[in-house]
Amino acid sequence: MTNDDRLNLLREAVEHLGSQAKVGKRLGYSSTTISQVLSGDYGGKVDDFLTRVEEVFGKTEIFCPVLGEIILPICVEERRKPFTTANPHRVRMFQECRKCGFNTDPKAID
Repeated sequence: MTNDDRLNLLREAVEHLGSQAKVGKRLGYSSTTISQVLSGDYGGKVDDFLTRVEEVFGKTEIFCPVLGEIILPICVEERRKPFTTANPHRVRMFQECRKCGFNTDPKAID
């Protein structure tokens, strides 16, 4: 997915949810940031921001070695669940997510 595609996804999310504030809340950014990105005035790392847009609102299908074919938002949701050694599924997810190319979480890199 290109950054233009992600910008369109952001615009669609604002239209669907009805406000930049609601989109910002889902993304973990302020409505000001949403406005700046949409107007091309954002001073931060636009690529990182747009990756987050895809992670939350995207429909990109990926292959997970544990879950099979899933969409990217499910990937993010699953990899961010708490780790516990009492759950074999969580252990396997933790092991696979750490080395996965779709994992954008900074602490996942060794």
